Amino acid sequence: MSEMQLYSLWCKNANEDPDLQSELNEIAGNSEAINDRFYRDLEFGTGGLRGVIGAGTNRMNIYTVRRATQGLANYVNQEYTSPSVAIAYDSRNKSSVFAKNAASVLAANGIKVYIYKELMPTPMLSFAVRELKCQAGIVVTASHNPAKYNGYKVYGDDGCQITLKGAEIVLEKINALDIFNDIKTTSFDDAVNSGLIEYINDDVIESYFKNVLSQGINTSLCPTSGLKVVYTPLNGTGNKPVRTILSRIGIKDVTVVSEQENPDGNFPTCPFPNPEIREALELGLKKCEEIHPDLLLATDPDCDRVGIAVPSENGYVLFSGNEVGALLLEYICTQRIKNGTMPKNPVTVKTIVTTDIIDAIAAEYGVEVRNVLTGFKFIGEQIGFLEKSGEENRYIFGFEESYGYLSGGYVRDKDAVDASMLICEMAAYYRTKGISLLQARENLYKKYGVYYHTLHSYQFEGESGMNRMNEIMTELRNNHPTEIAGLKVVQFDDYKTSVSKNVVDGTTSDITLPKSNVLSFFLEGGAKTIVRPSGTEPKIKTYYTAKAPTTDEAIQLEAKLCADFAKIFNS
Repeated sequence: MSEMQLYSLWCKNANEDPDLQSELNEIAGNSEAINDRFYRDLEFGTGGLRGVIGAGTNRMNIYTVRRATQGLANYVNQEYTSPSVAIAYDSRNKSSVFAKNAASVLAANGIKVYIYKELMPTPMLSFAVRELKCQAGIVVTASHNPAKYNGYKVYGDDGCQITLKGAEIVLEKINALDIFNDIKTTSFDDAVNSGLIEYINDDVIESYFKNVLSQGINTSLCPTSGLKVVYTPLNGTGNKPVRTILSRIGIKDVTVVSEQENPDGNFPTCPFPNPEIREALELGLKKCEEIHPDLLLATDPDCDRVGIAVPSENGYVLFSGNEVGALLLEYICTQRIKNGTMPKNPVTVKTIVTTDIIDAIAAEYGVEVRNVLTGFKFIGEQIGFLEKSGEENRYIFGFEESYGYLSGGYVRDKDAVDASMLICEMAAYYRTKGISLLQARENLYKKYGVYYHTLHSYQFEGESGMNRMNEIMTELRNNHPTEIAGLKVVQFDDYKTSVSKNVVDGTTSDITLPKSNVLSFFLEGGAKTIVRPSGTEPKIKTYYTAKAPTTDEAIQLEAKLCADFAKIFNS
């Protein structure tokens, strides 16, 4: 069916949401706008759906959500007897609407649904799946994307995001469905009254908090540490759970950024509600200049990632996800060894784009490092492997450079509630020793050397942008550079072909991780560049690692790496 035919079909049938009808009327006669909305189906990837909210097959709306949910329903009914599914949603526009539509489709297919009464962090969905012994889970969120986006992530019965194989089967079932004629649905209220849809009770929420609290190491120090915190949930789901957990460990001096305290899917004060971006933290930083806390804490809208800023001589400075993760691993190792709670043969898990300083820290404390593909589901998968062999207690920490951390196996996704607690506990501990987090970072550099990391994203909007992204990846794969920033490429890894090539002697070896569209360039001296298309956004992400004796030298090297790749992407 052509884009115009699809447009006409939607004009006739997409009549349950007045916002969609208004949008369809507004774009009448605008071929470019119609093409953008209908040239493809919104892609169901390994994480589910993510896209701009609006009308069309290439948008997030009740019809694309229902179709995806019908595919999921067909999958779980095929794989399980009497299945159940847990659902959570965040503060984004239409999140609760999409969540209830998903619940209604599942109920219409005879599937028991457990749904939270109000918006909840993504990790609490992972927890509910495991606690309630569900066969799948859905969380409606677009994480840190701008306000025009929403998304839909699917989880398996282990509390991890759905596996690659599972996602392929669900996608196959989705593709077999007509978006208007093949979807079963029922009244949400009727399904609640019949018991097919049930609200998740407070006992599950309390059990989650108890599991987070069990990850504490030195929480007894917190009440008397004098730690002062400014916190912003960035108008998302973190406000209640983060403040609850900090209160329970005795961190009472917490000032919340009032403009970003309450849920608001328009994110009026931070167009990009991403704790990685300084602009999103401006109001928090302004509050810090007023009250001078030890720490600024910021969680993203679905509260699975957290960023921090700490005081310095020149105002408050942001720490990267790599720096926070490295500090947390060093802290966990030293304190668990000191307290006698370090397990035998401890394991830490990180993604391939995450800092290599972890290898040095792990070597210092006898910790096994497991590298996985980008995506926290692969970290959760490793916890599952340990659990199946009766060794879950070996897992002590996992993280990815994009501000996601987890220190326990009670959930299988990154958890900003757990991470916020650990960061504050770590800061409180160092404060009692007269050490700031800034000093702790410097001590880490002195001990292990400077690893300077940056992430640059290159946007490619629309259909032409997607084509350009594919061209760039193909060119880099088939004709990769042999020198970057004046440094020789000594190893080239292609995770799509599963081949690692030693560029010096020409030998190759197999990469044992699942296939993924990722390219890694290892340079002489320990520098590295990794390139991958985003799985959820129209952009190529490039990760730079500069290793040098000093911070200044590392920064200069990173600038050269970035400049060389910018030429490739902008050509």
